[in-house]
Amino acid sequence: MLTLILAAALTVANPVLREDNIPEIVSLLTLEEKAAILVGCGSTAFDGIGRNDIGVKGSAGATHAIPRFGIPSIIMADGPAGLRIDPTRPGTDRTFYCTGFPIGTMLASAWNPELVEEVGRAMGNEVLEYGVDVLLAPGVNIHRNPLCGRNFEYYSEDPVLAGETAAAYINGIQSNGVGTSIKHFAVNNQELNRLHNDARVSMRALREIYLKVFEIAIRKAQPWTLMTSYNYINGMHASESPWLLTDILRGDWGFLGTVVTDWGGGYDTAAQIHAGNELIQSGSDARYNALIDAVREGRLSMEDVDRSVTRALQLIVKCPSYRGYEHSDEPDLAAHAEVCRRAADEGVVLLKNDGALPFGPSGVTALLGVTSYAFIAGGTGSGDVHRPYVVDLQQGLSDEGFTLEPGLDTFYGEYMKDEHWRCAMIDGNNSWVIDRERPIEVVPSDQILEAAACADRAVITLGRVFGEGKDRDLHYSYMLQDRELQLLRETSKAFHARGKKVTVILNIGGVVEMESWQKLADAILVCWQPGEEGGHTVASVLSGAVNPSGRLPMTISKSYDDEPSAGDFPRVFEDKPFNYSFYRRLEGNKKDYTVKDIDYTDYKEDVFVGYRHFCTSARNRVAYPFGFGLSYTTFRWGDLSITESEADAVKVPEDLGERHLDGTVSTSGYVVTVKVTNTGKQAGKDVVELYVKAPGRDMKKPARELKAFAKTPLLQPGESCTVKMFVPRESLASWSEDDACWALERGRYVFMASRHSLDRGIRKRVRVN
Repeated sequence: MLTLILAAALTVANPVLREDNIPEIVSLLTLEEKAAILVGCGSTAFDGIGRNDIGVKGSAGATHAIPRFGIPSIIMADGPAGLRIDPTRPGTDRTFYCTGFPIGTMLASAWNPELVEEVGRAMGNEVLEYGVDVLLAPGVNIHRNPLCGRNFEYYSEDPVLAGETAAAYINGIQSNGVGTSIKHFAVNNQELNRLHNDARVSMRALREIYLKVFEIAIRKAQPWTLMTSYNYINGMHASESPWLLTDILRGDWGFLGTVVTDWGGGYDTAAQIHAGNELIQSGSDARYNALIDAVREGRLSMEDVDRSVTRALQLIVKCPSYRGYEHSDEPDLAAHAEVCRRAADEGVVLLKNDGALPFGPSGVTALLGVTSYAFIAGGTGSGDVHRPYVVDLQQGLSDEGFTLEPGLDTFYGEYMKDEHWRCAMIDGNNSWVIDRERPIEVVPSDQILEAAACADRAVITLGRVFGEGKDRDLHYSYMLQDRELQLLRETSKAFHARGKKVTVILNIGGVVEMESWQKLADAILVCWQPGEEGGHTVASVLSGAVNPSGRLPMTISKSYDDEPSAGDFPRVFEDKPFNYSFYRRLEGNKKDYTVKDIDYTDYKEDVFVGYRHFCTSARNRVAYPFGFGLSYTTFRWGDLSITESEADAVKVPEDLGERHLDGTVSTSGYVVTVKVTNTGKQAGKDVVELYVKAPGRDMKKPARELKAFAKTPLLQPGESCTVKMFVPRESLASWSEDDACWALERGRYVFMASRHSLDRGIRKRVRVN
């Protein structure tokens, strides 16, 4: 009895975790408890409780609870296009579906941070109501090469567009009182051998391109967590680099959050904690024991451990699990589907239109391509979402009132029954498939000829799906296949012979080669992977109910070999197996560097990524430039104004300034305004892209770089508005390799308000002293 009384007294005496007593709690935790907090629930060595025993079914990971101090577990779940959890649970007939939002590339194509923030608010509400604390998103790695298998999760080849989009996404999600995890820090630009590849990149390219996107998002949004990447950077593992995680992330940028490893990433637990990782996910008994052994053997200081535990607890006290929030498991999926559709509407990019669009629901439409009947909502892997439904183009057109040519519609209906069954048999119940099986393209030659005689137009959808764990194959993913080309040629020939138009829809997660076939189409519309409402979005654009206002977030080159990184990226199936885990594990603790593009990848293009290369190179081979996109209406720009803003001079609107950690807004820079007038006959939105050309005398610089952008509201015919943009003075600086610092070159800069990266636009020169 006395023992029980003493135990009860000790339990009562333990303080309960609060925001203001974290140092006290850290001082009272045992080494084993500290290790349990830092090493995720993939480890059961501490309390016998693993990830599958707690939290939300289908979530990615969790932290251990320490009940005697009132420290709860917190739950983390994927992913960038919506919350990824299991849609069903044992013991109940209820479903737990999540909204499948447009992929990251499509969100960036909207060039509308306000809209992206709205998406974030809706997505964050689902995170909250399904009982998750931290969403493992956004993914912000740069589109260095079009063959990267995870480009669909990421935003752009440009750090400003990607950074601004990410900041809006983070702010939207975190407005719900749940966290985000910006990833993958850093230079995680290929899947092949991603656990061991060494990205060899100059300090200038790191600072100006690959780190800049993280810097923008962190300064503007302060994500609760940041996820380190699997790869090495210049010989140092990213998750074991104090320079990256402490000097830059916290020292230079003022990051206030918690750093988490990618799942299973890194090798030396003590080095990771010392470098500045707080949470080792998903955790394992080996990691838990390694941390404890490192402290006891003097290889890891208790000071490092306590610092990491402190930051982990600072995260925990912000989370709904700590606050005791009673989640409903009933988010408003119908309302969020409307947000999904609005985002997709603005992310569609019209690349070509020779009088084919819009065509409205009148007449008869011949619908071709297996993807028209099996739309691709998103990619695979951790970026996938268990959606309640996906609207394909057949359904979308029917709901919009279109009449489909019955011969083709019947043919595809029967053909797709068998293909859906075949795909289901191959994929089985595995939702984590590197290659999701797709219906085999078919060319119904007889039906095409019959349809050309009675239909008024043809619409062909081509699709691509890929995802985590594998990079794209040049010949089978980037290039169109023989049957796809045959389908295009036969349809184009039959319909053009009768004076009828052919529209091609690209339902893709990343760009495809276009130069060899685009002349066969009268219109080309990129709808990316638009989420669950995709068919409705495309139908609305075809009918003219939605005027496309998306712009490309990357360059589409004429040929893959024109890509600046083409010679320094793995070409899978040509000379290397594809699987990310196939290659090159460590021999002991020694890293192997023998095989180019597998053991290491040279970033020889330096800062000349994407449009920076094509705008600067004399060999400008571009099919469609960065920032390009057409509309059903026309716009006139004028009254370009640039005002230099100093702290005591011009007051900068708060929403334009460069926000700092203390809540103040930088007013050192340039306020740029442009008047935009809708001169056409249909309401629409326009995008003003502001590029700057530096003098370029002190070092080689791109011919132009995006520094700001703005999207107009919906303008009626004849209506005007003035858009405002702000260019911080410090954003004009380049990284000096010689001096190891940012250097602002003096001289005349050219400010260009342009419609895309190759558009001359309207210009003004500004002297920078």
